[in-house]
Parts: sequence; structure tokens; C-alpha cells
Amino acid sequence: MKIFVTGGAGYIGSHAVLELLRAGQEVCSYDNYCNSSPEALRRVRRLANADLSEIQGDVRDRAQLLQAMEGFLPNAVIHFAGLKAVGKSAKKPLSYYDTNVVGTLRLLEAMDGVGCQRIIFSSSATVYGDPQYLPFDEDHPLAPVNTYGRTKLVAEQAIADWCKASGRGSAVLLRYFNPVGAHASGEIGEDPNGVPDNLMPFIAQVAVAKRSCLQVFGNDYDTRDGTGERDYVHVVDLARAHVAALDFANSHAGCEAFNIGTGTACSVLDMARGFEEACGRNIPVEFVARREGDVACSYADASKAHRALGWRAKRDLKDMCATTWAWQSRNPEGYR
Repeated sequence: MKIFVTGGAGYIGSHAVLELLRAGQEVCSYDNYCNSSPEALRRVRRLANADLSEIQGDVRDRAQLLQAMEGFLPNAVIHFAGLKAVGKSAKKPLSYYDTNVVGTLRLLEAMDGVGCQRIIFSSSATVYGDPQYLPFDEDHPLAPVNTYGRTKLVAEQAIADWCKASGRGSAVLLRYFNPVGAHASGEIGEDPNGVPDNLMPFIAQVAVAKRSCLQVFGNDYDTRDGTGERDYVHVVDLARAHVAALDFANSHAGCEAFNIGTGTACSVLDMARGFEEACGRNIPVEFVARREGDVACSYADASKAHRALGWRAKRDLKDMCATTWAWQSRNPEGYR
């Protein structure tokens, strides 16, 4: 199959592209490199011992996107491209709606333009908002509490409506919980621009002395140790879920959502202590005020993905910390 991957050079995208190439798929990456690097794809080529097409472009650019898809003529699209920081989304809501919602609409228009009817969408557990019950299953009410989550929900709804209107389309919405870890080779991993927005790369940068300490947003939650609890899923397991979702989309019409997580909640302090064991270094911690839009606890019921996709997370906290340390220690400046 020919797979068009938006955001293919990003953290999750690059790992997914590697899995796709290893599965024998033909891949075209479409990325504007605003928070990624072409170096990631160079390393993916080397790891896969396979080539891929690569186009620098923005999903909001209607003409450029259509031209890219007309040149590749994909059988399916995996849509990673988007802005993803919860905190920043509250400060720059229009940018988030422009990229995450308008960008998705432009992509669906381009897919219509080339007759492509299959899409795998990179969504988020933030669409659920505050838990009415735990673990979250796919039937949980959708009530996001932050701008980022609202943009993901609007994009999901647009995709579902597009799929219904086509009558023949297939859409898989993968609601990620918290992606962490890196490829076991240490060659590709998470490389954020500036101060990391996510927990694991921040911890990793403290371990290599790029940051003085780990700032923990809140230690007064109603959780085991007072810090926020999340369902952390290894990025390679997440990449595998996209391959499984493509197989599902090939044989099913309509729109389906799946949670992608481990079903286990780990606290911020659990992650910090686990990383100390992986790297053999101390991770100093500083508690600061809660961050707007964060919930106390979030973890998945991923049984639907196991039943329908044949997917289940295989890697544990030890693997997540060890592979992140392998990546960060070998690439202290990331891809630069």
C-alpha cells in the first residue's frame, strides 16, 4: 500500500514510518519541520534499510497539499501533523484551531481530490476531559477541559462526518494516552524545540544536565503521591497500533475510535524514580503550581483495540525509561 503520512518526521510519526517501512509499505512523509527534523527520516531510512518519499509542506496549504497527494496517489493517510502542547494551547488557541482543525479539513479536501478514502487520525485521550469514571473507555462522554483537547475533538467530529457523507470511507481515530520512550537503537526519539512540554523529555534533559531540576505541576492531587497520574505508552507500541489500524481500515467502512494505552496509571514521581534507575543519576524535583487544563488521573481501557485490532501494549515502565535514556544519552542535543 501507499501511505501518505503527515507529520512523518515528528516523534510519533518517525517511529510509525519505520514500522510501516518494515511492514513493506510505500511511504510519503509530508512535514513542515516546525517541531521536527529531516534528520529523523534519514535515520529511519538507515534503520529500515528502505527509502521513502519526503515532502516539506504544511497541511494548511491547500494547493501544496493537493499537489503532493496528486503526485503520490495514496491508498491511505495517517494524520499526525498538529500542535500538541496542552499549556500552550490555552495561550495560543487560534494557532491550535488553525493547525489542528483547519489543517485536518484541508487534508480531507485533498483526500477527496485524489479519491483516497482511508484515514488513521492521531487523536488524544484529552477528548474525554475530567473522568466521570476510570478507566476511560471509548463510550465515556467527550468533554475536553483544554483547548488542545477541544481541537482534537472537533477534528474527530469532522472526520466522522466526512466518513459518513462518503458512504464508503474508513476512518480510525486513535486516542493516545501519553506516548513516551524511544526506538531501542537510540537513533530516533523525542526532540522538542526549546523547553519540553511533555514529562519524559524534560526528565531526560535533567539527567544530561540540560535542565537543573524537574518541575512538577502540582503535588496536591487526590492521587497516591499527590502528583498527576497518567497512562504512559511506549512510542514503538503506539507505532505498531497504526499498522494494525491500517489493516482494520482496509476491511472496515465507517468511523471507529480506539484507546491506545496500557491500562496502568503511573504518577510523575513514579516516572522520575524509574528514570533514576535507568540512568543511574539523581533527578532533582521542584513542585510548582498546577497547570491549567490538567486532570488528576487518566488511564485507558484499551480492550477494544485488543479485540478489534489485535493490538496490545508490550513494553513497560522500565523499557520506556531505558530507551529514552539510550536516546538522550547518545543524542544530548537531539538531532542537532
